[in-house]
Amino acid sequence: MTQEIFKNTVFILKDEMYRFAKRFVVSSDEAEDIVQDLMIKLWQKKEELAQFGNLKSYILKSVRNECLNRLKHHDVKLGFADLQLYRSELYSMDVNNLKEHIIGFINKLPEKQKMVIHLKDVEEYEVSEISKMIDMEENAVRLNLMRARQKVKEQISQLMSYEQRSISGTI
Repeated sequence: MTQEIFKNTVFILKDEMYRFAKRFVVSSDEAEDIVQDLMIKLWQKKEELAQFGNLKSYILKSVRNECLNRLKHHDVKLGFADLQLYRSELYSMDVNNLKEHIIGFINKLPEKQKMVIHLKDVEEYEVSEISKMIDMEENAVRLNLMRARQKVKEQISQLMSYEQRSISGTI
């Protein structure tokens, strides 16, 4: 694979790789590091890339695997105190930041649900494509998507309910 072919087939996916990585690791710097590291690895394996039928799927799986590997090393487990702090911060925030809230809700989802909702609702892939990308049955993709959307909807409802009580109580 020449540099030009690599540029036109792999490098053009860097923005999508970044957005996908950012859904996992949240940190912009960490997502950039992941994409940069993967680009180096992909360049080193450039001759082997031709054997993959769906290169984009292979690359996104690589991003997912790299993110999961990094998360395992970060020991990102919320304790009870952290959860309480999160809840108090969440309820004290302004409703005008709903988009930020929704992103936060999505980032708190289990990994499979976070991945599926991102691929479906942000990247706009079809369920069948998502199924192939992440090696999951289509019904499992649909179930994870439904659960993810339901959790986000419940958290938005809780937020709105709390904000409504706060507004009513001050009038």
